[in-house]
Amino acid sequence: MAEGNYHLGNGEIVVTEDQHRSTGAAVTEADVAHLRRCVELATEAVDVGDWPFGSVLVGADGSVLAEDRNRETTTGDATRHPEFELARWAATHLDERARAGATVYTSGEHCPMCSAAHAWVGLGRIVFASSSRQSRAWVAELGVVSDPPVRPLSIREIAPGLEVVGPVPEFADELRALHHRFRKERAAQG
Repeated sequence: MAEGNYHLGNGEIVVTEDQHRSTGAAVTEADVAHLRRCVELATEAVDVGDWPFGSVLVGADGSVLAEDRNRETTTGDATRHPEFELARWAATHLDERARAGATVYTSGEHCPMCSAAHAWVGLGRIVFASSSRQSRAWVAELGVVSDPPVRPLSIREIAPGLEVVGPVPEFADELRALHHRFRKERAAQG
């Protein structure tokens, strides 16, 4: 465990905000461009009533291999997260070396299910625009009590060996607005 990333509180391991910081790698212009596409995909998801998440899988050579958006609401399947779909796609279409060299860009930090799928499939680094902590705070601003069926653990708690970069602050305002829009539209539908 990296010093400063964990502390004990009430007998549990508690993850501090350091967990969400880069492993030292700078965010490049290419990273920002791929994250921009993730935000576009998240917007497409909200436009049709799905949760505000989008992801892009990029090969080691910088080429876009696959992309997806959240499809939970429209399919009725709670596992239809874009990060999980990209892990499934990679397992079917890429060899082990290509998976290890690939990067998953995503509008929001992987949930525990997606983190585990990412690690089991053997994908490379993750770059996310907003953290799960930010998402929970944005929902709380609306007075919505979020009680997910799975504890919101960080990527590093699930898959400690992965290179993780994020959050990327320049997307915070746009993603906050998108999360608010989704929750307000969902509440209006009853």
